[in-house]
Amino acid sequence: MADTLENPKRPFVGILGGAKVADKLNAISNLLEKCDTLIIGGGMAYTFLKAKGYEIGTSLLDEEKIDYCKEMIEKAEKLGKELVLPVDTVVTSSFPEPIDAPIEVETVDSDKIPADKMGMDIGEKTRALYASKIANAKSVVWNGPMGVFENPILAKGTVAVAQALADVYGKCTTIIGGGDSAAAIQQLGFADKVTHISTGGGASLELFEGKVLPGIACLNEKK
Repeated sequence: MADTLENPKRPFVGILGGAKVADKLNAISNLLEKCDTLIIGGGMAYTFLKAKGYEIGTSLLDEEKIDYCKEMIEKAEKLGKELVLPVDTVVTSSFPEPIDAPIEVETVDSDKIPADKMGMDIGEKTRALYASKIANAKSVVWNGPMGVFENPILAKGTVAVAQALADVYGKCTTIIGGGDSAAAIQQLGFADKVTHISTGGGASLELFEGKVLPGIACLNEKK
């Protein structure tokens, strides 16, 4: 897993999702330096969309991280890397209660989210876009779901990414970095169609951040 991050076969695609930008600051910056393409999904995507000047309705927003997202967009441009954001979004009027309750949704372009709606998943065009980036990759790392995957109606983006990874199995090194991503890929029945699943969400995220993990360092020293 560490070797894939340090010496990846290219094109190398990173996929980061989950709720908050604040949880993945270092991973975003580090992966931008290592990847050819960095895909952003999940709740954290809306802060990036806000940083681009889009209105995001009542979607999740890390207000204090808007400037950071602007910096990352600029960093990608300077490094000649591709930073890919959702082009369309599945929106709802409110968060489902309970989380798996039936809910009415519509899909809108990411720059046309209504003021009274919140983004909950990537839309169909974005699913196809992300799948096309994965299809051309030789190495992929993924941490964080694309939407509220605990709800079957809002799980389609996460399912699409998992399916895209399964489709390149055997032709591409695919690493799932713990936490919700690992849970999702196991739940969806794709666990045997990826190269490696890390069950340690925190540890895998530290690896994505470029930190040296003591256990891996020991193994490297013994080689």
